[in-house]
Order: sequence, then C-alpha cells, then structure tokens
Amino acid sequence: MGNADNYGYPSVMNNNNGENTGIHRVEIPPPQPFFKSLKNTVKETLFPDDPLKQFKNQKPLRKFILGVQYFFPIFEWGSRYNFGFFKADLIAGITIASLAIPQGISYAKLANLPPILGLYSSFIPPLVYALMGSSRDLAVGTVAVGSLLMASMLGAEVNPAENPTLYLHLAFTATFFTGLFEVALGFFRLGFIVDFLSHATIVGFMGGAATVVILQQLKGILGLEHFTHATDVVSVLRSVFAQTHAWRWESAVLGFCFLFYLMLAKFLSQKRPKLFWVSAMAPLTSVVLGTILVYITHAEKHGVAVIGELKKGINPPSIMDLSFGSKYMTTAIKTGIVTGVIALAEGIAVGRSFAMFKNYHIDGNKEMIAFGMMNIVGSCTSCYLTTGPFSRSAVNFNAGCKTAVSNIVMALAVMVTLLLLTPLFHFTPLVVLSSIIIAAMLGLIDYNAAIHLWHVDKFDFLVCMSAYIGVVFGNIEIGLVMAVGLSLLRVLLSVARPRTLVLGNIPNSMIYRNVEHYPNTNNVPGVLILDIGAPIFFTNSSYLRERISRWIDDEEDKLKSSGETTLQYVILDMGAVGNIDTSGISMFEEVKKNLDRRDLKLVLANPGAEVMKKLNKSKFIETLGQEWMFLTVGEAVIACNFMLHSCKPISSEDGSQKWSNNV
Repeated sequence: MGNADNYGYPSVMNNNNGENTGIHRVEIPPPQPFFKSLKNTVKETLFPDDPLKQFKNQKPLRKFILGVQYFFPIFEWGSRYNFGFFKADLIAGITIASLAIPQGISYAKLANLPPILGLYSSFIPPLVYALMGSSRDLAVGTVAVGSLLMASMLGAEVNPAENPTLYLHLAFTATFFTGLFEVALGFFRLGFIVDFLSHATIVGFMGGAATVVILQQLKGILGLEHFTHATDVVSVLRSVFAQTHAWRWESAVLGFCFLFYLMLAKFLSQKRPKLFWVSAMAPLTSVVLGTILVYITHAEKHGVAVIGELKKGINPPSIMDLSFGSKYMTTAIKTGIVTGVIALAEGIAVGRSFAMFKNYHIDGNKEMIAFGMMNIVGSCTSCYLTTGPFSRSAVNFNAGCKTAVSNIVMALAVMVTLLLLTPLFHFTPLVVLSSIIIAAMLGLIDYNAAIHLWHVDKFDFLVCMSAYIGVVFGNIEIGLVMAVGLSLLRVLLSVARPRTLVLGNIPNSMIYRNVEHYPNTNNVPGVLILDIGAPIFFTNSSYLRERISRWIDDEEDKLKSSGETTLQYVILDMGAVGNIDTSGISMFEEVKKNLDRRDLKLVLANPGAEVMKKLNKSKFIETLGQEWMFLTVGEAVIACNFMLHSCKPISSEDGSQKWSNNV
C-alpha cells in the first residue's frame, strides 16, 4: 500500500454521487503564548459567564456603582421598585410568614435545638438575603433535611439532652463554617463542585431523608418521652415498638387529625392552584387550633407534650458562643461543609427553577455568596443553618411575589412575633409540630421522579436508590457518600471506557453515522470508519488501543469470510476528541505502528485545534503525514477511495489481496 505523497491525489475529486468535492487541508492552529493559553483555560473554568464584562470600558465611578450592585442586587432593582410591587410582596410576605413561624419552630425541634432558634433563623437571614440575593422568588428559612443532618452529625459527638449548651455552641459554629464554605465557593467561582450532586442523587437523598424525618416524628405523634438518637429505620422502629406500653392515644388521635387536615389542605391547593393560600395557612391554623384545644382541655396534663415557654425578644448575639477552640472543632467543620453542600444544592436548584418560570437569570456564584453571608451573620445572631426551601419558595411564588422584599416582610412579621406573640405558643402541642413536619416531608418523597429515572436511565435509578437505601438503612452520611461515589464512578467509567462506534454512509449523502443506529447505512469497501466518543487521556488510552485493534480484527474477519475487498484504511473520527494528553499521543503512535505492520493506513478526520496543536508539538503529524488528516469523514473517505482506485491488486503469499501503485 502506497503513500499519499506518491499518489498526489487532487484537491478536487468526485464523491459517490459524481459531484465535485473539495479536499481542504487541516490547519495547525497558530501558536499561543503559554500564559495566554493558561489565562483562557482559567477563564473558561472559573468564569464561563464572564462576570467582569459589564465593567469593561466604564469610568471608575460607574465601576464602583456596578460593583456595589453586583454584590448587593437590591441597589440595582430598588430604583425600579413601585407601589404595585410592594402590594404583591406584602401579601406574599405575610403568607410565607404564616408558614415560616410553625415550620421554624418544628425544624428547630428536629435539629434538637431550642424552638425559639427556628424563629430567630427566620428573622435575620431573610434580611441578609434580601440585600444580597439575586432571586426574586426564593423564600429563606430553615429546612428539614439540613436540620436532620445537623442533629445526626453533631448528635453523634455530643448528646443534646446531656450537654445542651455545648451542642448549641457547636450548632452555631457549624453554621459559621457552612457560611464560610459557601462564600469561598462563590468567591472563587467553584460552584461547579455542587454539580457533583446529580439530579438522581438529590431525588434519592431527599426521599431517604424525608423518610427518616417522618419516622423520627413518631416520637411526637405517639407521645413518647424516650427515643433513639439513631436515624436508621431499624433502630427507629425497634424504639417505637419496644415502648408500646408508653404510647399515648390522646397524642396519636390529635396528631392524625391534624395530619389529615394538612394533607387535605395540600390536596385542595393542588387541585385548585388559586387556593394556594389554604395550604400555606394550614400549618399556622393547625398551631392556633392545637394551642387553643390544649389550653381549653388542659391536655398537657394528660400526656400531650407542649412547647413550653419561648423566650421573648429578638435575636441575642451569639458571636462569643462560636467554639473555635473546642475539641469538637473537626466535627463542626465537617458538619458545616456537608450541610453547606446540601443547602446550596437545594437553594440554587429552587432559585433556578422559579427563575426559569419568570424568564430571568440568577448567578449561581452570587447566590452562594449570599447564602454564605446570611449563614455567617446568622451564626453570630443565634441562628442555625438556612437556605431556600422549596415549600416556602413555592408558596412565595404562588402568592405573586415580585421581588426579595417579600423576605423583608416575612422577617418583619417574625420580628413582631418574637417581640409580642411568643407567650402564645406556650401551649402549642409538639404533636402538631410533628404533623406539620410529616406533611411537608411527604412532598419530598418523589416516587414519580424515581419511576421516570427507571424508564430513562437505569444507572441513574441505581444511584437514586443507593442514596435512598443508604440514608434509610444506614445514616445520612452513608447515603450521601454512596450516591456521590456511584455518580463519580459513572463519570470515571465514561472517561475510562469511552464509546467507539463503527460509522457507515447514509445513502445519497456525505453523512456518516453509527451503523447500529442507522441500519440502512452503506459500508465503504476497504475502509473502516471508527468514531471515538471522548477526549483521550491516560485513563482511556490503553482501552482505546485495544478496542481499535479489536474493531480491525473483527472487520478483517468479516471481510475474509465474505470474500469482499480487503481492509486498507482505518479512519478515526476525532470530532468528539476535545483534548489529548501524552498518553493519548503514545497510543496513536502504537496504533500507527500496529497498522503499518498489518499494511494498513491510519487516517484522522475532524481533529480539533487543541488536538492538532499537541499532535504537531509531539511530531506525530510528521510521522503520520499531514496529507492523511482531513476536515471531515466524507473528505477522508473520498481521499481513500481515490487511493484505492489509483492502485492495482496483487496477491500476497497468504493468498489475500494487497494493493500497489498503478504508476
């Protein structure tokens, strides 16, 4: 088999349809200085949205104003605010406050913290977010999953019943590190780290956490005084059924009645979206009715546990309670990072979802800074972990909010409650709080999403179920590690075992596609066309070398058994190969040597700029010959066909046909 240099195929040749087709030279990209290339790489990695674009060609004063507006978006949209917006935000703010007050108290109990902290956390953080957040619809507050995570991770080291002060200080410290972690991710543009929590992971993790939270509420529903600190389903059920003698029927009846009311309200709101306020007001209504019922009947004397005294007044400072010198510092940092990742994943996903509905954009990295600052400030003002919960944000959205002012209205409503109304919660039964939590958690078990994953992608379903099973039968950390581990394994497998496909020609066209996807494609006699579906790195270079060799063996065996023209050319479609490292280049050198020994010719089609640059620097282009590199698979096939028709067959010693130059 000869070289293209010997044949000198023309720049214009006929394709299979007899049309003239130009063969274009594959150019080597012009060299770039190292620091310019590094700058472009860093920019694309950390600044894909080009946040500094708005500052270009601006005067210093204008740059300062834009900088203030970037970190405090309220100064950007505040100038356009009007009375119509305020009316909508006022209604939305009061509506979400009616949900935030009972939820805040409930979730604080779930985190094994004083109930008043749930109200504190619905006062200061929303004010910070209103200044720094870019979402118009996100309603800030505590979340059940984050509360459970904090209770699980801190409770494993410090018993909140035996040492409540230390536990409280660790909760503030963990919240501080959550904020620090979130600010760091946003400031250094590392938000893509959160993307390692795939949709399947979040569905399974949230469903598992919701199941665990529901099981934990059996303590309140059944009026149990002693309960396991473990979160796995076996330990919880063992604790429940080991105390059947301690079940309080009064508490159970009250709990199931309020749970039925809450679920009925949610059902009505789903059937008639205009009645969203029924579901939004249901938790507060339950608290009011439950409090009145207990006060009138003195049910607290008959086994129905109540909240008790709530401290009056707004948030006291807690900056001196941050335990940086504690021996549990590592636990606080670990808790802060884990809860921070979960809080970011939920908050940013919720913000983007509602932004899509209203056709505006939110900057994920700015949101991280806003979340981080509200947790840092919150940790210094007696608050614990806050983010943008879906349930509260959905109510805010349905209530017709226009801007983040709805968060300010909610915060002011909570402030009034803290200053004037906290004594009224003294007789609020804990069983009502348990019912509120169960009703909220049932909405997080998204079995429809799991069924959808099963139909679309079985591996995603496996990731989802591993997260769910890990959380329910192990603990929250195990479920999270299992799901993230499987997700990363999938990424590694896709890199280490990229797809390689045989391409064929779609009749009457210059298009080449997967022969399994398009069974009507035609094979090109004497030519094997392979598509490499990923960048080539050290992780997959050995696999690709072996896989390409196996494709060639299979093709030669097929041609030999059918008596067709022997294989002469192997074309590699490089369109999906965005990059290559030195291991990949070594792989190409080995493949070429192997093909040379078998009297076959290697041809490359559609190589990208980065690949061409590295192949040129490694001298592989000189080894291969630039005339064997083409812009498209179609042009490569035309060139190979021209070569085949410029050669005459001769018989080799083993009886197979080889080709030589006619000239």
